[in-house]
Amino acid sequence: MSKRPALTPTNDNGTVTRTLIERAYAQLRDDIMSGQLAPDEKLRVEHLKAHYGVSAGTLREAITRLVSDALVIAEGQRGFRVAPIAAADMVDLTNLRVLIEIDALRQSMRAGNADWRAQLQTAYCELSQLEQPLRPDQARTWEGLNIAFHEALLAGHESPWTLRLLRTLSRQSERYRRYAIKLPGSRRDVHAEHREIYESAMAGNELRAALALEAHIRGTADLVARALAGSPEA
Repeated sequence: MSKRPALTPTNDNGTVTRTLIERAYAQLRDDIMSGQLAPDEKLRVEHLKAHYGVSAGTLREAITRLVSDALVIAEGQRGFRVAPIAAADMVDLTNLRVLIEIDALRQSMRAGNADWRAQLQTAYCELSQLEQPLRPDQARTWEGLNIAFHEALLAGHESPWTLRLLRTLSRQSERYRRYAIKLPGSRRDVHAEHREIYESAMAGNELRAALALEAHIRGTADLVARALAGSPEA
């Protein structure tokens, strides 16, 4: 793992501390998401503080935020380790996301106006340009566009709490999506899945859009479960 550039402080000590924690948190999170910090890997603060260019106290604060995000596990006096990738966790996240997101999509389609349709079209076109085909080295950029597309699908829904909860579930699922993208030999056509969801939503076909979205969400969980089980079809 290459050394991160040191984080440069400013004059306001309070602002400096918050800024350093935010940056260390973002860098740690990205390294966990990309797999540079592997599942179950021990996070040795004294070693990592040099890598991230921050003090041990700042790094611990950033790691504590990742514990709250369920991306890191605190082990009492033994320190911290990266949360494992587990099929059961992925299934649990997926079931909850399907339960909430399918209904949110229906509500969004019913309330969606011309602005909603324009936003959805823009998000879909930007995503499509990147994922035909999608390469593993584009995973980080794709993730941002993928989130934008799914949020555009639901943008017509008028429940802020529903959208906040779905954002949290999507962030928790991100590591599994990025893990799935890197799996060798996958026959999954993510672009075709997105196209079916998009076309069904734009056509106002709630049933078809809901079925396509559920199949799409569950596709990642199925792929990860097969990979973790050692299936050659993953």
